[in-house]
Amino acid sequence: MIVDIRKKILLVGVGIAVLSAAIATQYATISMGYEFSVVHPSEGFIRFVALDNATNGHRLLTVNGTTGNMVLKFGDIPKGMNKTYTAAFAIVNEEKFPVNITGVSVNGSGASYVRIWLHSDATKDATSDTNVLLWNGAAVSGYWILDAGNNNVTDMNGASTATPWDTDDNIRYAASTPTATSGSTDFVWVQISIDTRGAAMGDYNDGYIEFHFTSEV
Repeated sequence: MIVDIRKKILLVGVGIAVLSAAIATQYATISMGYEFSVVHPSEGFIRFVALDNATNGHRLLTVNGTTGNMVLKFGDIPKGMNKTYTAAFAIVNEEKFPVNITGVSVNGSGASYVRIWLHSDATKDATSDTNVLLWNGAAVSGYWILDAGNNNVTDMNGASTATPWDTDDNIRYAASTPTATSGSTDFVWVQISIDTRGAAMGDYNDGYIEFHFTSEV
């Protein structure tokens, strides 16, 4: 009798093991489509909108009409000068939720001469304005919140400021200079300074600037 009970227990145990193995080997595959398009830097969900002009009379921020790459053309800056553009461009959020600007990276031969702030008033030096310093020749911890946008590339600041097309420089620009507020407006002004006091005459400097964004959604 004892032997029979043990056999039953053994059979039950084997049955469970087989069932578990059957479940473990089940699998399925599923496929789904995806799609995206590559748009102009002035017409994406995070947009770059020009304002200040460079010394050559063109927008400081321009877009190469062939490659679509953005470039800041500062031109010739005398040694020992600190050249500042209080509104080199604006960064505009078109997403339907807030987006955070959390930092910036600068590389290339001129990185140590570059200074970058996010600030409120396009007509003021950032150092005398509400600002976040992001780069002073090296990365600085900073944070600015772009409020939700309206998904319309022809305007910014809650549709109160037009961003028409500049046909000469292949980029949209801000038609007015409203005040930016972290967490309340969908844009912020970017101030860039080039400090040549540590540079050598005759040097040619170039590189890349990369902004970092995050979102809680």
